[in-house]
Amino acid sequence: MIIDHVDKTISIKIVYFGPALSGKTTSIKTLFSHFGKEEKILSIESTVNRTLFFDYGVVSFQNQEWTLKISIYTTTGQNFYLITRPITLKAVDGIIFVADSQNKVYERNLISWKELLSYFGESLGDLPITLAFNKQDLPDKFNSVEFLKKIEFHQYKKMSSKETVAINGEGILECFEDILRLILEKYYRHKLISATN
Repeated sequence: MIIDHVDKTISIKIVYFGPALSGKTTSIKTLFSHFGKEEKILSIESTVNRTLFFDYGVVSFQNQEWTLKISIYTTTGQNFYLITRPITLKAVDGIIFVADSQNKVYERNLISWKELLSYFGESLGDLPITLAFNKQDLPDKFNSVEFLKKIEFHQYKKMSSKETVAINGEGILECFEDILRLILEKYYRHKLISATN
């Protein structure tokens, strides 16, 4: 978070992270579509519409005095571009981990989670995370509760989970609102921001 008292701007960074083809790009596009800003997303894609480096966009909210500027990124899921993922995660304030809920890719979700853990170590426990179990419209889904147990969900104090269907927008806005709430709660507790009447 960057607080600029001169320009009265609070800047926050959110990153969608998860395995390849889990729905990160679809999630960000659906979110920006909700705000009427779908043309504001910058994407670097391959010839088969796969994210090469990241997708990126900014949404802003303003009251009478302050502007909240939220920079939103996705990481590429392709392992060929793995080097770009830790770079995209630099200075992140909150993560939406997009899991592919299909049974056949259960292990791929775990591998992606372990990779995320490798970047942050124990500090991941202090990072706001919303786990989005995507593709809930498809058959043969794994049990999300079992997945949460597997990653020891209980040890993460700033984590929530939602079910999503990115392709039709189900749960996408709720995930965004949830991660934003977790981020602001964290900074409020650390006295970096304050509530005023």
